[in-house]
Amino acid sequence: MLPHFFHWRTLLAIVAIVIVTGTVFYSDFLAKKIAAEEKQKIEQWLQAATDLNNPTANSSNLASKILTENSQGIPMITVTENDSILDHYNLDSTRLLTDKNYLHNKLKEFKKGYPPIIWKNPLNPSEKNLVYYGESTLLKQIKYFPLIQLFIVSLFIFMIIIAMNSRHKSAQNQVWVGMAKETAHQLGTPISSLQGWVEMLKETEANQSIATEMSKDVNRLQLVSDRFGKIGSQPQLTEANLVHQVEQMVQYIKRRSSERVQFSVLAPSHEQVMAPINASLFDWVIENILKNALDAMEGNGHITIAITSETNSAIIDITDTGKGINRKHLSKVFRPGFTTKKRGWGLGLSLSKRIIETYHKGQLYIAHTEPGKGTTFRIVLKK
Repeated sequence: MLPHFFHWRTLLAIVAIVIVTGTVFYSDFLAKKIAAEEKQKIEQWLQAATDLNNPTANSSNLASKILTENSQGIPMITVTENDSILDHYNLDSTRLLTDKNYLHNKLKEFKKGYPPIIWKNPLNPSEKNLVYYGESTLLKQIKYFPLIQLFIVSLFIFMIIIAMNSRHKSAQNQVWVGMAKETAHQLGTPISSLQGWVEMLKETEANQSIATEMSKDVNRLQLVSDRFGKIGSQPQLTEANLVHQVEQMVQYIKRRSSERVQFSVLAPSHEQVMAPINASLFDWVIENILKNALDAMEGNGHITIAITSETNSAIIDITDTGKGINRKHLSKVFRPGFTTKKRGWGLGLSLSKRIIETYHKGQLYIAHTEPGKGTTFRIVLKK
């Protein structure tokens, strides 16, 4: 499903580029065409003005009509050869009254745009006036149209990608939940059977020590099954002392790790750090992060768990002295299936993040990492 998702995202990007590129070229073509037509209109307007000053029976009505039809839309400023302003047309009348520099600023703007049209004064043919002009409202709209369309297309593609992302995550979550519940279901039968065999072993005094140890492992399997069974359901959160909860988990992992690994739990003295948690799922998170730290240190190093209390939150920093995380892998650490180990499914950290953020409404992220020196995972829980 993931390659399919990326295929559609790439296709959407290509379609967007094609649409916007085509629009830019076509809009540029239209803008040039309209600009040429507007120049022609101005020339007609000037010719009409000339004819009106030298009226004939055949031309005066036509000249008057051209002057009327082309009197709106295209802003113009007429100046002498010495740049003295003679007249202006289609400019903002309000700005003309309130801003004394408006006319001169407009003239500078027009000079940067299009070359002037030379107009011989009909009353004095030896005098040449220059007509500078700007862009009509229509021409401006045509020029800005590609940007507007780019925004609309980008917004449309963004919404599609968000929808596809949501759909992908929803499908992914359904797979997770289905797999977790099926695992819990499959474990249920052999665990029940093992519990029966343990009880039978306890009936013989010679097997008491074996039965006790087996009972611990069966209880552990039951705990694992219980954890998987809770995935996809809204777990009940209970106020608990995080220091006590973490210390219990550290002791469990410590008994199963190398003697060359040292553990330290740093917490406020004589103070309980309370937060609402689901003990079973919370322990799973701590276990996953500690096991990840052990793998990173390859059985030799120091793990420090610092628990701090703030006004509205509790923070747990789990720091190891392992090999750290390469920068290129940082964005993938919590991605399902990602692992740098030779063996493993790459699900532990992904599940941990889901448990903390989805079920506990907290945060789990990498607070610090440095290749060759270690990594700090941070859990933030609301009080």
